[in-house]
Amino acid sequence: MRQLILVTGAGGQLGQTMAAELAGRHEVVAMGRGDLDLSNTNAVLDAVAGICPDLIINCAAYTDVDGAEKDPSAALVANAWAVRTLARAASEISSTLVHFSTDFVFDGVTDRPYTEEDAPNPRGAYAVSKLLGEWFACGVASHYVLRVESLFGGPRARSSVDRILENLLAGREVRAFVDRTVSPSFVEDVVAATLALVEQKSPSGVYHCVNSGWTTWSELARELARLVDRPNAPIVDVPVASAKLVAERPKFAALSSAKLAAQGITMPSWQNALERHVLKITRAE
Repeated sequence: MRQLILVTGAGGQLGQTMAAELAGRHEVVAMGRGDLDLSNTNAVLDAVAGICPDLIINCAAYTDVDGAEKDPSAALVANAWAVRTLARAASEISSTLVHFSTDFVFDGVTDRPYTEEDAPNPRGAYAVSKLLGEWFACGVASHYVLRVESLFGGPRARSSVDRILENLLAGREVRAFVDRTVSPSFVEDVVAATLALVEQKSPSGVYHCVNSGWTTWSELARELARLVDRPNAPIVDVPVASAKLVAERPKFAALSSAKLAAQGITMPSWQNALERHVLKITRAE
């Protein structure tokens, strides 16, 4: 059934892909930062009431993990208080709210992929702001909170994966963490899974939306080197501690997408996702 959908954060990596994919199947109102200031409560409430969408998909986020330690209020405004306002707006018109969160809500001290049943334990201002956003989104009667991580792809591809790929293609040295484990998320697969959840009216709740499997950044860099035929690429393994990052990163941050699979939504492997992304990039060149 065709729906009226409001996409916020439509100028970003995920938002652009989301709005473009939705446009062929639903009526879409795409709003970026210049169209709607999500920190302005009255403006958001008025805009949502005026549009009266069946579905609100919030792709807006503050993603500067280290910057959040220096300016936590900026992270809270975008990742928590703005979500609280969207949740209120959605509830007032009985709309469904879709919101995206992160693996950073976990502390990373486990040795197996996190499930939705695991208790969050955020470390740092960014992580706390994202968990608060989850709680606000879950206050809406009809909601989906999708945790993604190491997002890559899309028209504004400036992620860690994309920077590694760029350096490999340019013959530059790549320094990759050997002791941080992740489950990468390909934007196109995240969008497809989101639409499947919404369109088949899956139960509300929190879902991990990542490509299947997990990898260290070092292994990921070498897989990218293989895909672009750079067998002798200068890849240097480094420990997370050597980077002297401001905010703590969860070391083992793999997420299980089994809950999505139980809804009939199977996420492709991270290797398959990387291959499709590389093909898209190289063909475009």
